[in-house]
Amino acid sequence: MTDIAIVQASFGDPAEAALVARKLLEERLAACTSLMPVTSIYRWQDVTQEAAETVMTAKTTIELATQVAARIGQLHSYDLPVIERWPVAVDEAVAAWVRDATG
Repeated sequence: MTDIAIVQASFGDPAEAALVARKLLEERLAACTSLMPVTSIYRWQDVTQEAAETVMTAKTTIELATQVAARIGQLHSYDLPVIERWPVAVDEAVAAWVRDATG
């Protein structure tokens, strides 16, 4: 098993999420992105909120994860985008594909 990184962020607009996802691919920062509709329930400015959001996950290398998170932050419309990243163990063939697609 080899580690890659997953970088995740939520967006209020599915079109914005798709735009950011495509940008990451065009810039070879990610090998793959996935978009999923979710309902988020959270506290913001001391009020419980509920919103339809789109979660975007991006598969990238460990080395690029910080750069991917920074790029998402640059493109994101939220005042405080929550951008999470973590290592994920995958088969070597998948890791090789991610390295090739981002190299």
